[in-house]
Amino acid sequence: MSGHSKWSTIKRQKGATDAKRGQLFTKLAKEIIIAAKQGGSDPDINFRLRLAVQRGRDNNMPLENIERAIKRGSGESDDGAALIESMYEGYGPGGTAILIQALTDNKNRTVAEVRNAFVRNGSNMGEAGCVSWIFESKGVISVHSDNVDSEELALIAIDAGADDVKVEDNTVEIYTAPEDFESVQKALEENNVKVDSAEVTMVPKNLVALDEQKAISTLKFLEKLEDLDDVQHVYTNADFPDEALANYQS
Repeated sequence: MSGHSKWSTIKRQKGATDAKRGQLFTKLAKEIIIAAKQGGSDPDINFRLRLAVQRGRDNNMPLENIERAIKRGSGESDDGAALIESMYEGYGPGGTAILIQALTDNKNRTVAEVRNAFVRNGSNMGEAGCVSWIFESKGVISVHSDNVDSEELALIAIDAGADDVKVEDNTVEIYTAPEDFESVQKALEENNVKVDSAEVTMVPKNLVALDEQKAISTLKFLEKLEDLDDVQHVYTNADFPDEALANYQS
């Protein structure tokens, strides 16, 4: 499984715990707010909002929370400070690239928390642009290959506009340009393909292989970054060995 898939899988498993303590819903609400602020309150014409709302529904976010976030973002209600979208970059263990997306009402607080996380984990926060060039925005759709014909699935996805399809272990990963993401996902649904996960995310152009010790250090560091209230998403080009993942998850 690719480095992107490994980290994404861990985040999805961790999401259940986040939801219990309310952190996940808070982050989902922020995503909806900023999407509505930038593109309007109608999900039918606002692609980013449509994705954010769907992600909220997929994680059982209450409808009233979703509607409240849309109203706040569109300016229909004024119940909190304005959110600012920020990106932070740096280097993790083994020289891996770390890209962080944050939504905050206080940039000074957020940058201090992110920098502190880098320092405490023996890593280096860098200047804007130092690693962002390594990543590109892609739609990523994952499907368990147990009950599907991988070759047929690949043909369906490519015919619908997918850029690439990778089959590793028991997973089929479909990569699309952001603008083709929805059409590919719809084509899969029309062919009764059960999608495990679907998101527009930042995918690394290349991976850095880590030994077990550095891999576990990196996983701990990524989780600490994810746990920061203002951090929405964390991306890396680390390639984790299976042994490290097993030890970390246990």
